[in-house]
Amino acid sequence: MSDRIRFFLNLNADRYLSHYQGHAKNVSVIAEDGRRIEFPANALRPFVTKSGVQGRFELLIDDNNRLQRLNRLSN
Repeated sequence: MSDRIRFFLNLNADRYLSHYQGHAKNVSVIAEDGRRIEFPANALRPFVTKSGVQGRFELLIDDNNRLQRLNRLSN
């Protein structure tokens, strides 16, 4: 059974660039349900624009807490 975790993210381009360049390998956010979650920064790559990464996202994890999928949701 997978778990769905939703969160908002507002990373400007400079902040994301530091993750992309390897200065930080993971992104840590507070989910809507209050949990702190951490996942690989490269999972955000499909959602990057020239202004960075913004929006509401849903992260799907498996029973071993491994990232299965990351989707951008409509606000």
